Amino acid sequence: MSKKAGFRGKPKRTEIPAMCAKCHADGAYMRQYNPSLRSDQWAQYQTSVHGKRLARGDTKVAVCIDCHSVHGIRPAKDPRSTVNPLNVANTCARCHANAAYMKDYKINTDQFAGYSASVHHDAMVVRGDLSAPTCSTCHGNHGAAPPGVASVENVCSTCHVFQAQLFDTSRHKAAFAAMGTGSCITCHGNHRIIRPTDNLVGTGSDAICTNCHASGDPGFTAAGRIHSDLTKLDEALKRSDEVLDKAERSGMEVSQARLDETQGRDSLIKARVTVHSFQPDKVEQDTQAGMKIADKTYTAGLSALAERDYRRKGLGLTLIAIVAVLIGLRMYIRQVESRGGS
Repeated sequence: MSKKAGFRGKPKRTEIPAMCAKCHADGAYMRQYNPSLRSDQWAQYQTSVHGKRLARGDTKVAVCIDCHSVHGIRPAKDPRSTVNPLNVANTCARCHANAAYMKDYKINTDQFAGYSASVHHDAMVVRGDLSAPTCSTCHGNHGAAPPGVASVENVCSTCHVFQAQLFDTSRHKAAFAAMGTGSCITCHGNHRIIRPTDNLVGTGSDAICTNCHASGDPGFTAAGRIHSDLTKLDEALKRSDEVLDKAERSGMEVSQARLDETQGRDSLIKARVTVHSFQPDKVEQDTQAGMKIADKTYTAGLSALAERDYRRKGLGLTLIAIVAVLIGLRMYIRQVESRGGS
């Protein structure tokens, strides 16, 4: 523990990022251990909210050891790592969900609670989908910074590409920009993003369209049309599914209709994506394509049930005929036996 021999003692928090960077920011040095390992973490950290505040003397902000730990550092792919995708939200929450610790920064501390109730958390933690978003997906990791209102759409579009492309051509893009409310978060929120349903669009009590549109204006009417088309297709597919289920339980062959029904569901999914164009005619094109398939598969299901009933009737008549023959044979045998006895 001699300082002459190079012992550092306990480094100050303000010294930790630069100390880690002596190795991790040296590309030539790190290459000998892992050629694919990045060496720009220190440069990114200095551009982050954490790094900037640390440079101004704020020692409460996150430094390397707060996220990666000290002696128990593990690679991010290790499920036990504090920076594994499954654990990132919990790691960030150690500070950002602590109201007392964050009090001086005057920012909300409900992000983790919101994320825990979101569709993203469900995909990541419940279903184990490591490609689902977590804190660092949207905010960055070493260069962490909250995305501004104007850039939220760009962040969301890294995953939701088609929705973003449709939104870019819609009237809402300019309207939301003028209001300064952002794009995606206006309808979906940010951390507490719930699973979207068809009821979110329309004029019902759960619809978010009514937050801006009132009865009588074109947007209100368009929202009603879109919801109606989505609902009709969804109900038509459910009706088709019930008939095909009944036919399958009866032992009828409906595999081709099942394949066709999958295409109908694809049309519904496509229509739900097309909603982001906010153009009823475009949504109707997708739903009408699905309706044709739903009608076709429903008819196929009814035909299968009719075939089942026909077969049952034929089987019933055949059984009756067989029983009648057996009875006739029995009576004939008795007559023969009675003659022989006399």
